[in-house]
Amino acid sequence: MQDDNFTIDMLIQKILTTDKQYDLSKIITAYEFAAKAHEGQTRSSGQPYIIHPLAVSFILLDLGMDTDTICAAMLHDVVEDTPTTLDDVKKRFGQDVAMLVDGVTKLNKIPMFNREEQQAENVRKILLAMSQDIRVMIIKLCDRLHNMRTLKYRPLAKQRATALETMNIYAPIAHRLGIRAVKEELEDLSFRYLDPYAYSEIEHILEIKKEEREAFIETIKSRIAARFKSEDFAQPPQIEGRVKSIYGIYKKVFVNHRNIDEIYDKYAVRIIVSTVAECYNVLGLIHDMFRPLPNRFKDYISTPKPNMYQSLHTTVLGREGIPFEVQIRTWDMHETAEYGVAAHWKYKEGIQGKDKMEQRLAWVRQVIEAQQTSDDVEEIVRIIKTDLAPEDIVVMTPKGDSISLPIGSTVIDYAYRIHTQIGHKTIGAKVDGKIVPLDYKLHTGEICDVITSKDPDKGPNRAWLDIVTTNEAKAKIRSWFKKECREENIVQGKAELDAEFKRHKMYVPEEDMEAFLSDDFKRHNCSNLEDFYASIGYGGIMLSKIISRLKDNYQKIYNSDDSDKLNPPPIQPISSNIKNAIILDQIDDCVVKFAQCCNPLPGDDIVGFITRGHGISVHTTQCTNYKAALARADKQELERWCDIQWSANSSSSLQTSIEVIATDRVGLVFDITAILTEARIPMVHSSSRNLKNGNALFEASITIAGTDQLKSLFEKLKRIKGVISVERANL
Repeated sequence: MQDDNFTIDMLIQKILTTDKQYDLSKIITAYEFAAKAHEGQTRSSGQPYIIHPLAVSFILLDLGMDTDTICAAMLHDVVEDTPTTLDDVKKRFGQDVAMLVDGVTKLNKIPMFNREEQQAENVRKILLAMSQDIRVMIIKLCDRLHNMRTLKYRPLAKQRATALETMNIYAPIAHRLGIRAVKEELEDLSFRYLDPYAYSEIEHILEIKKEEREAFIETIKSRIAARFKSEDFAQPPQIEGRVKSIYGIYKKVFVNHRNIDEIYDKYAVRIIVSTVAECYNVLGLIHDMFRPLPNRFKDYISTPKPNMYQSLHTTVLGREGIPFEVQIRTWDMHETAEYGVAAHWKYKEGIQGKDKMEQRLAWVRQVIEAQQTSDDVEEIVRIIKTDLAPEDIVVMTPKGDSISLPIGSTVIDYAYRIHTQIGHKTIGAKVDGKIVPLDYKLHTGEICDVITSKDPDKGPNRAWLDIVTTNEAKAKIRSWFKKECREENIVQGKAELDAEFKRHKMYVPEEDMEAFLSDDFKRHNCSNLEDFYASIGYGGIMLSKIISRLKDNYQKIYNSDDSDKLNPPPIQPISSNIKNAIILDQIDDCVVKFAQCCNPLPGDDIVGFITRGHGISVHTTQCTNYKAALARADKQELERWCDIQWSANSSSSLQTSIEVIATDRVGLVFDITAILTEARIPMVHSSSRNLKNGNALFEASITIAGTDQLKSLFEKLKRIKGVISVERANL
C-alpha cells in the first residue's frame, strides 16, 4: 500500500475484517475531528496532512492496538500543530485519549535550550509519559515510522538529522520494547539516508541472487516439513524463512570487517510450535538433520533477553555447505517476538499482569533516574544509545540466576545490577572461581561472585565512574556521592572548575561567578553556586560538555574591546615589606622573589641565587635545583649563589603546597578543609584524586606564616581518621 494513499474508508474496511472489537464510531469521530483541525495543512509531499494520522493508525492496527490508541493516533498532532487544546480533546474523547495525545506532543520551544537539549527534553517527556502508559511510546514509534517512510520529501539536511535521531533513539527503544518489525524497518530506513552508498551496495548484493536465495530457503523449509510429518505434534508446526535485514548485514560486514559469506545468520528459518517441550523436541530433530556449528546455540527460552524475547537459536550447515540459523519458539513467544509489549493488546484489551509489565518497563525508570542524577538533559539520549542498543551478555550468579548486561560490562556493573548496596560495598570479585580486578569485562556464561565489605561506612570509589559502562551503575554511584558527600563535592567541584578556567585563560572575579553561571544553573537544575559546584564534584555535570559555552559567554561579557578584563588578575605581593623578611649579605636595593620549585617558608634554611636581570631568587638549602648546582661544581654558577637568612622580625605569609595521602572514605576532603578553616589558613587551590592502590590523594596550595605553623598544621592533619602521610610538595 502506498504511504501517501490512505483513506478513512480503507481504515474502516481494515477494522471490519479484524477479529478484535473496536468502537468504530469513536474512531470515525476522531478522524473527522482531526480532518477539520488540519484542514488546509499539507505535508512536504504536497498531500493533505490528514494522510499522516491515517497512516499511523494503519500501522497501529497491524500491531493490534486498542480503540483509544487509534483515536490518539488520529489526534496526535492537533494540539501541537493546530489551535486545538488538550481540554478540547479531553472533553470530546475522554481522559485516556487526552493523556496519550499529551504524551506524544512535543514541548514548546524553550529559549535557553539548544537543539540537542530540546531533543533530549522531548525524549524525556515521552519516557515519563511512557512509564505511566506504554501506548504513548508505541504511538510515537509508529508516528516516526511513517515519517521515515516519507522522508524523501524533506530537505537533505533534515533527512540526515531525522535519520540520525531515529537510529540513535527510536530504533533502540523499539528493540527494547521487542517490536522487531518496527525496529528493523526504522534501522533500514535510517541507514538508507545515513550511508546511501553502503545501503545500495548491500541491496545490490542481495538482489543479484535473489531467486537463488529464495529457492535455497524454500528447499530447507520443504526438507524440514517432510521430516516433521513422521513426528507427533499437537498441531502442525509453522515453518517460515527470511533473509537478514540490510542494516543487520551492514553491521556484520562493514562494522566487523567480515565477508558477506561469513555471516552465518544471513538466512534464517523460523519454526513455531505449540509447547515449550516441542521446542526442545524440534531442536533435536534439526540437529539430527543438519550439522550444528560449534558455539552457535543460544537458549533464550530459559534465559530471555531483557525485552522478554524467547526462542531457541541454533546455526546449522545444509548439504549445499551454506550455514543458516534456525529459530524455534511457541506461538506466545512468537507474538512477543514480533509485537513486543504491543502483544498485550493484540488479543487482549489492556495489560494483563501488572507486575510483569512493570518488570518489562523497569529500564524506562532506570533511564529517567540515570538522567536525573547527571543533571544533564542530554544524558538521556546518551543512555538510550549506549544501554539500549547493544546486544546483551548473560552472566550467572553463584546460585544459578541469570543477569543480563550490555556487552562490555564490568564486575562493578554486574554488582550494581544485582543490588545498589552490593554495588556500593564491592571490594572484589571472583569469576569462575578466580579473583579478577574490578575493571574485568564479563562474558556470557561466566559465573560471577561479588566480594563485599563488612564496613557499614564503605561506599563507592570516584574512579569507578571511569570503569563502569552501564548508565545504571554510573547513576547509582553519582547518587551516592550526591547524597553522602555534599561538602566534599563542593570543594572538589570548585577546584575542578577553577582548574578548567585557568586552563582556558578565563578569569572571572569570585563576586561575579554566580551571575556568570546563572544560565547553567537552570540548565542543570541547580538553585545556587554551591549546588553547581556539588554537581560538578559528584560527576553530574561534565565540564568538557559545558566549557565551550562558558568560553563563548566569557568572550561576550569580558570582550576583547576591554582587554584588561581578559588578562589574569595581577598577583598581589604577599607582604608589602617582603624584602625586609630576609637579610641580604652585601647586596642592597635588589628585587627578591621566592622560588616555586621549593616554596621556602620562614624557618627554612635558605640560600639566594642571583638571576640575570630579575634580582635574587630565594631557595631552600634542600632544593633539588640547589643540590644539583653543588653537584655540578660549575665555578661560575656557584659564584651566583649567595648566603641569605630570614630577618628576626619576619612576619610574611608565603604560599606553599601540601599533599595528604589517606585511605579513601566519605568526608575525607571535608575533614581536611575543616582543619584548614579552623586554623585560619587560606587555601588558594585544592584537588583530590584516587590512587591506583585504592588510597586518596588530597593536594592544596595554602598561604602560611612559616615552618612552625606548618608543623602544627601537619600534626592536626595526621590525627584525621585514615590519614597515612602529610608532606610539603612542589607547586
